[in-house]
Amino acid sequence: MEFRGAITALVTPFRNGEIDEEAFRAFIEWQIEQGIHGLVPCGTTGESATLSHEEHKRVIRICVDQVKGRVPVLAGAGSNNTREAIELTKDAQKAKADGALLITPYYNKPTQAGLVAHFKAIGEKVDFPLIVYNVPSRTAVNLLPETLATLKKEIPQVVGVKEATGDLNQVSRVLEFCGEDFMVLSGDDFTALPTMAIGGRGVISVVSNFVPGKMAAMCDAALSGDLTKAKALHYAMSPLYRAAFLETNPAPTKEALAMMGRFPFEVRLPMVPLTPANREKLKTALSEAGLL
Repeated sequence: MEFRGAITALVTPFRNGEIDEEAFRAFIEWQIEQGIHGLVPCGTTGESATLSHEEHKRVIRICVDQVKGRVPVLAGAGSNNTREAIELTKDAQKAKADGALLITPYYNKPTQAGLVAHFKAIGEKVDFPLIVYNVPSRTAVNLLPETLATLKKEIPQVVGVKEATGDLNQVSRVLEFCGEDFMVLSGDDFTALPTMAIGGRGVISVVSNFVPGKMAAMCDAALSGDLTKAKALHYAMSPLYRAAFLETNPAPTKEALAMMGRFPFEVRLPMVPLTPANREKLKTALSEAGLL
């Protein structure tokens, strides 16, 4: 299984505090119709931190069932509790996801040796692809390129990384140390094109929640070597990259989808609605992009 191109970090629609399965299925279908290359349920953008284990497992199963093998499903299954991560990863494999996305343990601040031990413990319990998620801004720990090379060497299931440091020097070192067969995916929309330009496979994207076709087209162009087209799409989407992070993700993205009529805005605490000023900025960005 190869994870490449534009892979959407899906939001989880809620209605009256509960998962809105009908809206979620319709949203997944629209993503596929628009040409998206893959889907991630239960990532940070899916508000996984506020889902119960039962809800988490249900969201993954809904996604796998709706996709029916048409695009890869990379299930969010990480935790800062290794036992919990093992449980969620085993269940993702049982649900027939194509792989699992595993965030580095947050808050605990493990050493590099602790990170290796964490992922080894998970790898010993499953036999399907694992993509490690490195996002120091949320976890307070940076998985170093040398450590990733160790993971690749010692854990066959670890086949790639979602690299969200925003540091292209680190991305370059990951590609240098881990080789071309290692799947390096950008974890930030704004570094998607530069990451692919130096050998990355694509992006796990936030803005593709509301512009899946454009992000897929940008990735297709970049991966086929058409940098002129890729750059044009990158710069056309750049205002949306900024708008999606006017406040903490995924509140702006859910607001954008509500404005576009996909489903009503609803987040779970501690997420809250955008301030009126930022909501107006988001609306302007969407209007200028022709989305409203």
